[in-house]
Amino acid sequence: MRRGFPSLALQVQEVLRKDPLSGHLFVFRGRRSDLVKAIWHDGQGACLFTKRLERGKFIWPSVAGESVTISPAQLSYLLSGIDWRNPQET
Repeated sequence: MRRGFPSLALQVQEVLRKDPLSGHLFVFRGRRSDLVKAIWHDGQGACLFTKRLERGKFIWPSVAGESVTISPAQLSYLLSGIDWRNPQET
């Protein structure tokens, strides 16, 4: 996962057929599932956010080359390393 904003934005355009400058948040996972990168254009410039888990893996939706829309709450769970498909109250 050595890609920066330009190459991730190109992947959004070519693979997902979306506009990376639309203001949507696009999240990508590394091969080992312990790293995610999110790109977002805020209207003034490009933002690239990175998070690596020290333990565990990010729970990722299973799709084949398509985009998945998740809610802000699901994104929060995903970025925390919690299984966002079935969160458990403790």
